[in-house]
Parts: sequence; structure tokens; C-alpha cells
Amino acid sequence: MGSVHSHARTIGGASSRALSLGGLLVCFYAVPLLSLLYLGGPETILSRIGAPAIRSATVTSLVTATISTMLGVAGGLPLAYWLARADAPWSRIVLGVVTLPLVLPPTVGGFVVLTVVGPNTLLGTLAADAGVALTNSLIGVVLAQTFVATPLFVVTATTAFERVDRRLELASRSLGKTHRETIQYVTLPLAWPGLVAGIALTFARAIGEFGATMMLAYTPTTLPVEMYHSYQTFGLDDTFPLALLLLSVSALVLGVLTVVSRRTVA
Repeated sequence: MGSVHSHARTIGGASSRALSLGGLLVCFYAVPLLSLLYLGGPETILSRIGAPAIRSATVTSLVTATISTMLGVAGGLPLAYWLARADAPWSRIVLGVVTLPLVLPPTVGGFVVLTVVGPNTLLGTLAADAGVALTNSLIGVVLAQTFVATPLFVVTATTAFERVDRRLELASRSLGKTHRETIQYVTLPLAWPGLVAGIALTFARAIGEFGATMMLAYTPTTLPVEMYHSYQTFGLDDTFPLALLLLSVSALVLGVLTVVSRRTVA
């Protein structure tokens, strides 16, 4: 009996130490966020949030992140379904290619895209001759965000489709529904929470993209690039409004994911 109590105390002590380390990590997350909210008072934020540069960067970020997310959904939805249902061994290779941009450093991702659409490349030259700029333009921002952010949607959507029981799809087909009708009325509704989570994550990643955007399109300025420019030029105080804007977007995405997860559990 004594050995049992001793073992329990040992486990309890280890759990307490582990919990303490976890608490320190939570503080490491929370304290900088609280510091940002404390230092960036309402007067400071309101006085600078209406600056033309910040308004322009906000519009650019919202527009390009929305376009990038839509492109990711348009191309990623069928790709994710195929990856979830394909039995071919090389489908894992395709998934690896899709996942690779997620593990590349953002600046490397931007450089990789530049090797295809840069001013001195064949595609970049042809586009320039047609009067279309693929770098230092809205298109350049979208290209950077799409390369870095949309793999999140593909990976998340693939997982969502994999969780849909194939027997339900087979039952739908046995009842006379076509493949398209089965996907529309059975698969998509069941996978919808995961798809929404993928859309939210992709949008948040796109609107916060910095490294690849700097490589492809320093202008027009997005919120992260404007934040970097403000910090380099004016210092920390001038950066608060931009940081809080991006923090607000992140909080909104977190709220969407929380609602979606609760509905999934329900």
C-alpha cells in the first residue's frame, strides 16, 4: 500500500512540474498580447488608424487575402477530395508537393515563385509585354499569398473529406444519386465544418503573410509590410495600430474556429 501511495505522489509531483512548465508557456503567449493592448491605448490607435497609408494597406490586405483564399478554395476543393479518395500510391507524392510550401521559410517561398514569374523569366517577360505586372503589383501579392497560404486549405480539406464515411457516399449512389449529387448533398455538408476551418486558416495566413510578399511585391503595401515599414521608420509606437488590426483578424479567425469546432462536436 505504501508503494502505491509513493507512486501516486511521484506521478502527482511530475504532473505539477509539467503543469508549471505549461503555465509558463501560456504566460509567454499571453503577456505580450496583453502588453500590446495596454501600450496601444485607444487614443493612440484612433489617431493613427485613419492614416491614408494604413487605410490603403488594410484595403490591399483584405482584397488580396480574399482573392487568394477564393483561388485556394476553387482549386483546392477538388484536389482535396481527390487526395482523400485516391488509392494511387503517388497521391502521397502530390500531397507532399502541396504541403512543401508550408514548411519552406516564407522568403524562400517568395524566391521560388520569383524564379517563375520574376521580371527576367519567360512568363514574367510575356506578361510584361502584355502590360501585366506579375511583381510589385496586386497580382504579385496574390501570387505570394496563394503559394504560402492555400496549402493550408488543401491539407485541412483533405482531412475533412477523409473523415466522411465512404459508406454514406456508397449508400447515396445505391439510391440513384449521381456522383455530383452525392458530393453536393452528402459529402460537402458532412465535411463543411472542416472546410470552414480551412478557409479561415487560409485567410488568416494570407492576410498575415510577410516574407514571400516582400520578395514578390513590396508595393502595393500590405498590412504586414506597412507594419515593418512603420517600425523601421517611426519606431514601436507607430506600429501599434497595425499590430492591433492583425491581432483583431487573428481573434476573429479564432472565434470562427471555436464556433465551428463546437458545432462539429455537437
